[in-house]
Amino acid sequence: MRSFLLSLFSLCTVLSFAQEGQLTVTEQPNYKTDALVVGTPASVGIDGKILSHGIEEVMHQAMDSMAFPGGVVLLAKDGVVFYQKAFGYHTYAKENQVQLTDIYDLASVTKTTAATLALMKLYEDGLFDPDKTMGDYFPDIAKGDKKDLVMRDVLAHQAGLRAWIPYWSESQRKNGKYRWNTVKADSSRRFPYKISDSGLWMHKDFKEKKIYKMIKKSKVSDEKKYLYSGLTFYLIPDLVERLTGKPFDVYLRESFYQPLGATTLGFKAGEHFPLERIVPTEVDTFFRMQTLHGVVHDEGAAMMLGVSGNAGLFSDAEDLAKVYQMLQNGGTYDGKQYLKPETIEEFTKVQFSENDNKRGMGFDKPLLEYSETASSVAKDVSPRSFGHTGYTGTLVWADPDNDVLFVFLSNRVHPSRNNSKIYQLNVRPRIHNLVYELIKAGKGTYTIGYRGAQED
Repeated sequence: MRSFLLSLFSLCTVLSFAQEGQLTVTEQPNYKTDALVVGTPASVGIDGKILSHGIEEVMHQAMDSMAFPGGVVLLAKDGVVFYQKAFGYHTYAKENQVQLTDIYDLASVTKTTAATLALMKLYEDGLFDPDKTMGDYFPDIAKGDKKDLVMRDVLAHQAGLRAWIPYWSESQRKNGKYRWNTVKADSSRRFPYKISDSGLWMHKDFKEKKIYKMIKKSKVSDEKKYLYSGLTFYLIPDLVERLTGKPFDVYLRESFYQPLGATTLGFKAGEHFPLERIVPTEVDTFFRMQTLHGVVHDEGAAMMLGVSGNAGLFSDAEDLAKVYQMLQNGGTYDGKQYLKPETIEEFTKVQFSENDNKRGMGFDKPLLEYSETASSVAKDVSPRSFGHTGYTGTLVWADPDNDVLFVFLSNRVHPSRNNSKIYQLNVRPRIHNLVYELIKAGKGTYTIGYRGAQED
């Protein structure tokens, strides 16, 4: 009778999740699927008590130290979400507790979850070749020393491009007033785009005549070494639209997010979801003069009207996990093929290790030589693993060799970006390291990378 009641309870739980569009639940040990399901640490051979205690200790220490007011941790192995918990509050006012379904600004995780993802699909469709040049794809912008920069180098951050451009401040005169045809305090036919509740309106041609022009005029270094640059990621949405005939956000939604069931993943979250469900980021005291809530944190992406390849995506933890589980699976999810395994391998492999550059194309990779203080991820991630961090305090990391997925969402920039405690406390790598240690303890041995090495 007890067995029957447990089975009935599990069935009801599964149906409840299905009705809400959430993940299926399983209690089966060694369960293997190409779509994420909810399980327990025990179902993947992990000690749940040690795991919960360890993660809670790290998270509560971080919140007590004001590294961030709250966050969400999601962990999956073999397609089973064995740990998913929300911590803390939206802000230090402690009015809204963080929920698992809350939506966070992903910041630079956008680079891989939007821009690079689109390029991978275009690569498969024969519309994008990483060994062609910026001049081939951006002829109006890539003039002079940018013309011959190879896209593979650009995406791996070693083409010599400037790291970033503060578009908002470079639009100002020395007296603080905005230059002609940039930003004004009142709306008009020429200034139709509202970028701040405090009363800032952007010129209708700002993107083409200002942002693109600044990128075009930016200097290129002769020294081709790793320097993280987001400049080209501002241009990718326009490239996608030119090559596909669809707006960047529509192309991504139709090709990936919608069929994956990733309903919270997208741009301009404040236009699609109640603010109570969206976690605020910074209290902006220098540009937009407001609490950034439901609008993109990154100033450049804000001046791209919220849709950029550099930043701008929002998501809850589960929906972000679906994309990376698909990539970790070799391009399949829930029986549907989104990308080919060889495409994922091409973009996620280290491109220029001989140049001390750990990066893939778009994707971040483990350090070539592990450093406890410099790494954002666990020491024992496989060399094939990949992911990205976000300035707002986010991270996603997929490890196909160990079939481990890690999603971490926080708003460490609240109330100010001048807060580096998430790094000082090594919050994310400490959680990640704990997971790998418990996997090792549970199985005795575990795979590390292509070498097939085992550790006692």
